[in-house]
Amino acid sequence: MSEMDQSFEEMLEASFKPIHVGKIVEGTVIDVKPDEIILNIGYKSDGILTRNEYSNEKDLDLTTVVKVGDEMEAKVIKTNDADGQVLLSYKRLAVEKGNKRIEDAFNNKEVLTARVVQVLGGGLVVVVEEVRIFIPASLVSDTYEKDLTKYEGQEIQFIVTEYNPKRRRYIGNRKILIAEERAAKAKELFERIQVGDVTEGIVKNITDFGAFIDLGGADGLLHISEMSWGRVENPKKVFKVGDAVKVLIKNIDGAKIALSRKFEDENPWKEAAERYQIGATVTGKIARMTDFGAFVELEPGIDALLHVSQIAREHIEKPSDVLKTGQEVTAKIVDFNEAEKKISLSMKALLPDAPAEEAPAAAQEAPAQEEAPQEAPAQEEAPAQEEAAPAGEAPAEEEASAEA
Repeated sequence: MSEMDQSFEEMLEASFKPIHVGKIVEGTVIDVKPDEIILNIGYKSDGILTRNEYSNEKDLDLTTVVKVGDEMEAKVIKTNDADGQVLLSYKRLAVEKGNKRIEDAFNNKEVLTARVVQVLGGGLVVVVEEVRIFIPASLVSDTYEKDLTKYEGQEIQFIVTEYNPKRRRYIGNRKILIAEERAAKAKELFERIQVGDVTEGIVKNITDFGAFIDLGGADGLLHISEMSWGRVENPKKVFKVGDAVKVLIKNIDGAKIALSRKFEDENPWKEAAERYQIGATVTGKIARMTDFGAFVELEPGIDALLHVSQIAREHIEKPSDVLKTGQEVTAKIVDFNEAEKKISLSMKALLPDAPAEEAPAAAQEAPAQEEAPQEAPAQEEAPAQEEAAPAGEAPAEEEASAEA
């Protein structure tokens, strides 16, 4: 080899960028395949970047994320493989950058946004610049959520509450952001609403005694007794979680809000006096029974009492002996009290008059009939007349009988 040739090789070698394991290099994409990227890094050998060293995402098609001519950075992980090529890693460089990014976010309590890449039994996994951050299920929301699959693929916001790069432990917290947001909304809500307002909300939870309605910052309780003017046996048959409902603010006690769906313009008692006049005949269904009577639903929100003594003429021990819940009955209105919202019914009043032979005797007669013995003194004097007859003489009727 001539001195000129040797000098040229030395100069060529000197023109190459010095590289070593761990060095960060910049390169230009000269070829890209689904599982491999080739970079010109200004070295005598090209840099090879495999799919596994580009991202943690399995089956990623690299042709969808880079193209020939793109500039990118990578970290040298091997300077001379079996083929004399330089092996690179974009993922490891991103992790290092991500670690720094997360450290800064942790120290500054910065709100991060990332996509959920995995849903586990105990929480969610998000990725920030190739760093996996775990958000425990208890820190996903301010309320318990049994099914977290709805978050898969979604972008969510959170803060980093634990940063431990040595153990590769990074914990995110979404709950605290939701709680802060709700607190701000609650403050605005309580400044805006007042008793008597009609507003809309979303059914958040349903129990046997009522439903909790999200009013946008605070929850209100819609008790089962306030769900309708009529009777509601099971709230779960009336509402389902996620329903939009119109409600009335019935009461505000500190942070507690009582709701109602008994709107006054729908009050069935408003014109009840016209529909249920004393003496009218009505039909309804037995809604419930007690030992002293049965309550008949005339329409949703209006029940009337059918006292046990007004069911039949004969004595009845308790209503359930002759009636059953859900049975349709016809009765006469015998009392109407609008102030107390009470109506009294009688089935007995609609029964035909009892036959004479079945009518009660002296106990049911008028007082004049009870005084009859005092009005017939002649009957009381008859014995005296009999005593006045001479001894040994029979009355005329007895003599006639003897002669016959």
